[in-house]
Amino acid sequence: MADQRFVIVGAGLAGAKAAEALRDQGFTGQITLIGDELHLPYERPPLSKDHLAGRADRDSMAVHPAAWYTDHQVELALGIGVSRLDREAHRVDLADGSSHRYDKLLLATGASPRKPPVPGADTPGVHYLRRIEDSESIKDVLRTASRLVVVGAGWIGLEVTAAARQAGVAVTVVDSSQLPLLRVLGPEVATVFAALHREHGVDFRFGASVARITAKGVTLADGTEIAADAVVVGVGAAPNSQLAQRAGLHVDNGIMVNAALRTCDPDIVAAGDVANAFHPLLGKHIRVEHWANARSQPITAAATMLGREASHQELPYFFTDQYDLGMEYVGHVDPGGYDEVVFRGDPAGREFIAFWLKENRVLAGMNVNVWDVVDPIRALIGQPVDPKALKDPDQLLTAAAQ
Repeated sequence: MADQRFVIVGAGLAGAKAAEALRDQGFTGQITLIGDELHLPYERPPLSKDHLAGRADRDSMAVHPAAWYTDHQVELALGIGVSRLDREAHRVDLADGSSHRYDKLLLATGASPRKPPVPGADTPGVHYLRRIEDSESIKDVLRTASRLVVVGAGWIGLEVTAAARQAGVAVTVVDSSQLPLLRVLGPEVATVFAALHREHGVDFRFGASVARITAKGVTLADGTEIAADAVVVGVGAAPNSQLAQRAGLHVDNGIMVNAALRTCDPDIVAAGDVANAFHPLLGKHIRVEHWANARSQPITAAATMLGREASHQELPYFFTDQYDLGMEYVGHVDPGGYDEVVFRGDPAGREFIAFWLKENRVLAGMNVNVWDVVDPIRALIGQPVDPKALKDPDQLLTAAAQ
């Protein structure tokens, strides 16, 4: 094992945690971590939360300090993209002309912001959020702007909106849906977030299609012009699977992997935002673009690289902080794939737990301003329950299981 070479492409959270997991699991060979950003691997949630609000600096976002990579003999190749994956030669070629041979390869190439197919989407001054520099550019905007247009009412759009309103910037949010987060949460819970932002003065333009974007605002399909000092676009992310696709790996909304995170090539695994992984508990492939997934999948990926039996079974988990609302969500629900939402607590007061049910089985749960309940919520996922017991705050959550 000491003479083996493992290469990780993608120096984000998933890549850095994979290097850590390999050492923790006893790998003594060479590890090379390759990334196209110059920064040490860092965590991305603060980009739209604490870093954007000025409460977190760059150093606090690092997955490991610089000394960790030296101490654990992890070679860093930063600021360099990978141009080609040669599976037959077991080699990755870098944009600077260098190359690295591998015995096992992990692809943790992440995702990139989607750009709407409208004129002006690439205009300088139109902001997208994925990297530290993006967050710092938007932070600079919030210091000077008086009006901001946000295209997209998903998680990134709403978190940027909350930061902007707290900085005193007027915000108009444009989205083609009728409510924020509608595909993710459904109308029952999406209305909570609509009310939250409206209470903070956000101007929503729902059911609206953007026809043109400039650095000074947007034009809607009906001809309405919304002026602003800057525009932030947050309409989702696309997996960075081009390298894998060119190499002939199976790609479909990300790199297709099994529960062990192995691709169709036995010497290549994938993890993080780019991996469309089979989930044994859910019985289907899902691609999860969240922090917790990028932290947990590398443990499985490392075990698979080391030839051990492994299966990633962590349920999807994510969180958000907007104004005075803190939320955690665990589970998975396809858009419209549930029968009802059961509330325990006070949705209007934004202090509640919500459960998405199908045939009286829990698909997912969300706690809003109610804490230390993720574990009992997680224990209910997939279980048959009594909806009345779920609603009753005087009963333990575990008592709802049947």
